[in-house]
Amino acid sequence: MSDEPVVIDGGDLGCARLLVLLRDRVATLRAGTVVHLSTTDPVAPIDLPVWCRMTGHEYLGPVDDPGGVPQADDAVRTYAVRVAAHPVATDPARPWHRAAAEAPDEPADAPTSRAGR
Repeated sequence: MSDEPVVIDGGDLGCARLLVLLRDRVATLRAGTVVHLSTTDPVAPIDLPVWCRMTGHEYLGPVDDPGGVPQADDAVRTYAVRVAAHPVATDPARPWHRAAAEAPDEPADAPTSRAGR
């Protein structure tokens, strides 16, 4: 396995689309792989740690800017994430929600209460 991080360019994608991009890409990577996600999304430093905590991936924080040069508010920033061995699945349409767990032998619309049976 390479020590080089996998780079994902999130461009100007916002919260949900950025998380879908990250989720889909990390699903193809080996556990322990470090990902560098670059984005201009100003909410990324809030969303990424929460998403990582929810899914089991490890949020490593912002990647240091070489030279410590101050960045403009709309500058591209890079954040590091380490891929988990057994991440928690998220909802396909809503990556900020865990996937719904269904009982294996019951349809999704089955009643949740067994009272009166």
